[in-house]
Amino acid sequence: MAKNSSTSTARQWTGMVPVDDTALAVTDSGGPGIPVLYLNGQFATQGYWRHVITDLGTDWRHITYDERARGRKSGRSADYSFEAAVRDVDAVLAARGVDRALVVGWSYGAFVAAHWAARNPQRALGAVLVDGAFPYDWLDEAMEQRIRKQFRQWSWFLPLARPTGLTPRMTADEMSDCNIELGRISRESALGPVLDGITVPVRYVVASGSSLGSRGDEQERIRTSLDGVTTRNPNIEVSAKVASNHGAILKKDHRAVADAVSEVAAADRGGR
Repeated sequence: MAKNSSTSTARQWTGMVPVDDTALAVTDSGGPGIPVLYLNGQFATQGYWRHVITDLGTDWRHITYDERARGRKSGRSADYSFEAAVRDVDAVLAARGVDRALVVGWSYGAFVAAHWAARNPQRALGAVLVDGAFPYDWLDEAMEQRIRKQFRQWSWFLPLARPTGLTPRMTADEMSDCNIELGRISRESALGPVLDGITVPVRYVVASGSSLGSRGDEQERIRTSLDGVTTRNPNIEVSAKVASNHGAILKKDHRAVADAVSEVAAADRGGR
């Protein structure tokens, strides 16, 4: 197995990567290009990245995977915590023989990418954070109850969509717990220091309007927290503010995400 990105396998590979008590479905395009690891939205799948991958083309090495109990193949687990999600980044990279990578995360995946980049400055070529990882205190007791109520209301529908891979093999309570944990991780006191400590190039691609479950201008108010982040840390910039909303950004504004990946790669080369 190769030890670094420059000697990685040239062949495309699809398979299962064991981790803890489960296994993750992984796809690796192979090739000698810069490894790009894509981190999904909380209940999304690796297929969401297809437009970005097409835009970037074959000069890059694209690695995608489905998180625990997501997609059609990744197995269930006793641990759906955020820390498990961050650990899984290391497991996937190790299994594919990649030492250094550029991480790209959308929504929940942006938080995972930010934490991984902050913890691994020698291994992160940089990060692209797509409409996520905003340090903002949006979780309170009322919001917690709203989240639990929402997932209970959806509980009848979730099993019907599972054969398609569009909803995870998780209970409504497990999904609620993941969202509530994300609210705690999002707090300025928790996420702010993580972002302030990042020493590698980071680019945000920011959507417009609402996201699933948000009301009114909630999401736009959350996005304003980036102003302080970019002021405090010169490694972090906003690459683009796009017209599409949170859920459509990878489909409608994939070019902006691909451009941000190229920006980060250029910034990494320029900083060496």
